[in-house]
Amino acid sequence: MLMLQYHNLLIQSILTERFNPENQPVSIDQIISDFDNVTYHISTPESKTKILISLSIKCFKDLEKYGVEELLKREYGPYIVSPEYGFDFSMLIDLENLPSSAEERETLIEKIALLKRNVMAAPFEKAFSQYDLLSADAAQKSLELSVPDDSGAEVMSIQYRDEEAIYIRASNDRVTVIFSTVFREETDRVFGKVFLQEFVDARRRAVQNAPQVLYSAKEPPLEIRSLPGVTASDDIGYVTFVLFPRHITKDRRESCISHIQIFRDYFHYHIKCSKAYMHSRMRFRVAEFLKVLNRAKPEVAEKERKTASGRRFGSPR
Repeated sequence: MLMLQYHNLLIQSILTERFNPENQPVSIDQIISDFDNVTYHISTPESKTKILISLSIKCFKDLEKYGVEELLKREYGPYIVSPEYGFDFSMLIDLENLPSSAEERETLIEKIALLKRNVMAAPFEKAFSQYDLLSADAAQKSLELSVPDDSGAEVMSIQYRDEEAIYIRASNDRVTVIFSTVFREETDRVFGKVFLQEFVDARRRAVQNAPQVLYSAKEPPLEIRSLPGVTASDDIGYVTFVLFPRHITKDRRESCISHIQIFRDYFHYHIKCSKAYMHSRMRFRVAEFLKVLNRAKPEVAEKERKTASGRRFGSPR
C-alpha cells in the first residue's frame, strides 16, 4: 500500500517543471482531480507566462463561515485573483516574477500543492483558537479540567462529501473531531470495524499517548445528535477523535491538521486494499486447487478394439 501524501503530486510536478528557468513557457489547460471530489484547473488563459490555478471544493460555503478567506489571504495573499467561473478560489502565478532563489520557489510550489489541505485547515485552526480561549478562561476561573464542559462552543459542521461530514467542537480540555462515513457494502462495514478496533487496541497496548478513538455504528455521538441532517442509519458509521492538550501544542498543530484531514481517505483506501488482497489470495487458492484436481484425474488407458474378423481399428494396412 502507498503512503498517501497531503499535497497534490500532479500540481507539484507541473509547477516544478514550469518554474524551472531553463524550460520555455508552454500553454497549459489541465483538469486535476483530488480526494473528496476536489477539482483543480491549471491553465494559461492570458499568456504562457501566467499560470491560473483554480480550486473547486464542495464545502467552500461551509468553510467561509470558519475563516477560510482569512487563511487563504495569509497563505497566498499576493497571488489571489477573482475566482474562475465554476470554481471557488483562484490564484495567478507570473513566471516572470517568481522568487529569485530556488529555495523560495520550492516553498511556493509546496504551498500551492497544499491548497486543498490549507483550505480544509480553516475550521481546525478556529477550533484550536477556541480551545486556547476556553482553556485560559478555565484556568483563570480555577475550573477542574475533568469537569464536563458547558462552554456552549459551537459544533462546526463541514459537509465535504455528498453524504459525509466532519464535525469539530472545542472544549476547555480537548478538541473533538467526528467523521461520518458511509459504507456502501456489508464487507466494507466489517473491514472498517476491524480497522477501527485496532485504533482502540493500539492505544491500550503500546501507544498510550495516541488520541482516543471511538467508533459508533448507526447511532451518532451525543455531541452531534441535535444537529440538522444527522441521522441514524445502518450504512453510516461515526468515528470520533478526542485530541487532548498534548496533541495540539503549538508545535504539533500543523502536523495534527494534516494527519487528521486525510483520515477518511486513508481509512477507505485500506479497506479497498484489503479487499483486493483477499481477492488475489482467493484467486491464487482456486488456481492451486484446480492444479490438484487436474493431477488427480486418472489416465484413461486406450483399449484395443478389433473387428469381428480380428483386425484392429486404425491399424496400418
